Amino acid sequence: MAKLKTNKAASKRYALTATGKVKRTKSNRRHLLANKTRRQKKSGKIQNAYADKTCEKTIKKLLPYGG
Repeated sequence: MAKLKTNKAASKRYALTATGKVKRTKSNRRHLLANKTRRQKKSGKIQNAYADKTCEKTIKKLLPYGG
């Protein structure tokens, strides 16, 4: 059987944990931070957030070998 291809865009954004959860990094923390409020910057501070349960199945298809 042929190897499955990993979606490279997904592998840069998501990772699978040992328990099977999909880990992601929050957005809006890269640039243009001077224009954002303290609240916006603080809410994006979480580095290891988890993906929504509704998206998990799709993401796991894109990462057949665990990212």
